[in-house]
Amino acid sequence: MTVRHVVRRAAEADFAARASGCRVWPAVGEQTGAVHTGFAICELPPGGTLAAHLHSFEESFFVLEGSAVLTTPEGSVRLTPGDYGIVPVGVPHTWRNDDDVLCRWAEMQAPQPRSRYDDDTFLVASPPMPMPMPAPVPVNVRDPRTRRYGHIEPANMDPDKQTQDVLAVSASMRTALLVYSGITVKMMVDGDLGARLSTMFMVQYDPEGVAGPHDHPFEETYLILEGSTEAVFDGERHLLGPGDIAWAGAGCVHSFTNAGPGRVRWLETQAPQPPSRHSYRFVRDWEPLRTEGTGQ
Repeated sequence: MTVRHVVRRAAEADFAARASGCRVWPAVGEQTGAVHTGFAICELPPGGTLAAHLHSFEESFFVLEGSAVLTTPEGSVRLTPGDYGIVPVGVPHTWRNDDDVLCRWAEMQAPQPRSRYDDDTFLVASPPMPMPMPAPVPVNVRDPRTRRYGHIEPANMDPDKQTQDVLAVSASMRTALLVYSGITVKMMVDGDLGARLSTMFMVQYDPEGVAGPHDHPFEETYLILEGSTEAVFDGERHLLGPGDIAWAGAGCVHSFTNAGPGRVRWLETQAPQPPSRHSYRFVRDWEPLRTEGTGQ
């Protein structure tokens, strides 16, 4: 049977050095059998910079620790843990760490970077900025002018804490939680934020949370942030914990169960973006039809 999934353990992370001390663990990509997904963990040390560049893919990110300044033609923003956002295709940008601690973030790339085309990354002139350079501003999700960034805290996944004074985003339907079967989902990067080729969202399972066997017409990647989950990919069982990464290709039948006494929470991505209908195919819904025409 074709292998349509990958599990990468946090303890086995293999970082490659890039410019100005930046290190990247390309956990999911061409080398793992993915077709649409590039997923990496990036580290930028104090004083590190990534010179102006652009990509022929969308770059979505979620800051895990530390802080960094991201500069685009729209200005500079200071990113801290819980901040997320998107750099659209072809937009020049720079990263720099002007703090005294390491900055670490998860990065989703779609369509997938290709090694034979130098990872579809191009060095360019620095984005034009007004002089003197304004100080970077923090992500302000309540400012209606904030178009590419957001922020999420673990408390934002709690259905009992969805009041206006604690919401991390301004009031709209896209900020609502999807709650079912002990599972909570909150969208982060999607079409509303400017994404066209992928999505990024947060998933939380309560102790009784379970998702039965299903598959999708797209690829998914999961970065476990806290707790543990038992994941089954095409019949193979894996216990996933903090820092572990898993990828399920299109057609990979998978399921999840909370494996601990507390909640389990992970960052999830999809590429391409799900269709408007039939994005989930649950085994339980289709198997009964096998005997309908046989009279059994």
